[in-house]
Amino acid sequence: MLNDEVKDFIKSEKIIAVIRADLKQELFFKAVHALFEGGIRCIEITMTTPGALTIIESLKKEWKGKDIIIGTGTVLDATTCRLAILAGTDFIVTPTLLPEVISTAKNYGVVSMCGGFTPTELLQAWQTGADFVKLFPASVGGPEYIKAVLGPLPHLPIVPTGGIHHENARKFLEAGAVALGVGGNLVNKKLLASENYKLITETAQLYKSAIS
Repeated sequence: MLNDEVKDFIKSEKIIAVIRADLKQELFFKAVHALFEGGIRCIEITMTTPGALTIIESLKKEWKGKDIIIGTGTVLDATTCRLAILAGTDFIVTPTLLPEVISTAKNYGVVSMCGGFTPTELLQAWQTGADFVKLFPASVGGPEYIKAVLGPLPHLPIVPTGGIHHENARKFLEAGAVALGVGGNLVNKKLLASENYKLITETAQLYKSAIS
């Protein structure tokens, strides 16, 4: 997908499943299949995952031509950003405000989602060129905080991450979020280790139903 297509895809799908674990690579592939069956089409593999770039490259090959995008999370520097892009990532996510990562992604024409919490950080990320601003941790302040930030800054494409579950997902969207990053409440190490893919699929379906 092209840059604009990835941005539109994220906005239309609204849920990004964030996978972070130190388990065998094949478990990640099975988890992505389980998420896809549950209706989740946006996947983020964090760089805190051992072998993350190899996993991303393999997933991109496996799902080539399919209706799914694979992104790279917890990108902390320009070098890692470039390596993720060379691995084929569809989008880059940072946990904090990192202008050098935004700049690198922009130079390669890849979508970036830059983290921040305060209105100043979120605005600076947007002004630096981030395509989305990741509000983290979203559990601090909740939907009301997003609504308050968007009052004077309505143009910010906010993607809250952290503490989002299927029972409050709609509230975050109603507050003005354009998409949601969902990690441990959807896919966590315990679920992956137990290979409970049925529960992953069912949980994904719960999220999709909650925002439909």
